[in-house]
Amino acid sequence: MNQSQRTAALFIDGDSLHLTARALRFDVDYRKLLGEFRGRANVLRAFYYTAIVDNQDYSGVRPLLDWLDYNGFTVVSKPVKEFSDERGRRKFKGSMGIDLAVGVMQLLEQLDEIFLFSGDGGFSSLVRAVQRRGVRVTVVSSCSTQPTVIADELRRQADDFIDLAQLQSRIERNSGRMGEHM
Repeated sequence: MNQSQRTAALFIDGDSLHLTARALRFDVDYRKLLGEFRGRANVLRAFYYTAIVDNQDYSGVRPLLDWLDYNGFTVVSKPVKEFSDERGRRKFKGSMGIDLAVGVMQLLEQLDEIFLFSGDGGFSSLVRAVQRRGVRVTVVSSCSTQPTVIADELRRQADDFIDLAQLQSRIERNSGRMGEHM
């Protein structure tokens, strides 16, 4: 089966992708990103996972999520939990790891490959489980940053690794109006 015949899905850890692109000093054009991966496989779905702060309805992330939602991405979000630590300091918690893993497992039967946009070593066990089901896993992150943003165990476990720095020229957002390509 050639690459374009493989059925794939993108699973984007939004915070991880944002931090990685920022460390590489560029903004992602999500239309270009989707086009890049549609050229590599038959992309069934593209998921974008992020936690959001409830009182940030008009924050910078809201326009991005709306744009993604209208332009071929399935946005999965949940509110960040606020709590106080033992010293009374306000802390925030908002991991989407479990949500992303459940999303992968729910769609797995329909896929030949997943593209996981994250450097979080916690996804290594998910990658192993996906591979045991016969599905290829390509991790997209970076080892070109200092320090690297990809956990070594995740990179080793993946079937393939794409350094975001190598994609930069093809997925970088041109400076201009923000709403054009987010």
